[in-house]
Amino acid sequence: MAAALPEGLISTVNLVEVLSKEAQEGIDPNLLLADLLESSLSLAPLSVEEAVLAAELFESTRHRGLSLGDRACLATAMIRGLPVLTADRAWEGLDLGVPIEVIR
Repeated sequence: MAAALPEGLISTVNLVEVLSKEAQEGIDPNLLLADLLESSLSLAPLSVEEAVLAAELFESTRHRGLSLGDRACLATAMIRGLPVLTADRAWEGLDLGVPIEVIR
C-alpha cells in the first residue's frame, strides 16, 4: 500500500476512516495527515455524483457487508476510472466495472 501512496487518491470520507482507525491506536490524526500529505497522496472531496452512486451501490453490495465508507471509496474510483486497493477480502469478486486489488 505504501508504494501506491504517491500516486494514490483518497476521498475525504475514507480519510476520516483512516484517521479514526489510527486515532484508536493512539496515533495523532494531525501527524498522520501530515505524513499522508507529504507522500503526495491526493485528497478528493466526495462529490454529489459520488454520493448518489455510493447510495445506489447499497443493494448490490449489502450481501458483502460493505459500509458507507467502502461504497464511497468504490464510487470515487468508479466515477474517476481508477483501480481500488483494499485489504478487505469481502470486496473480492465484486463485479462493479472497476479493478479491485486485495492487497493481503
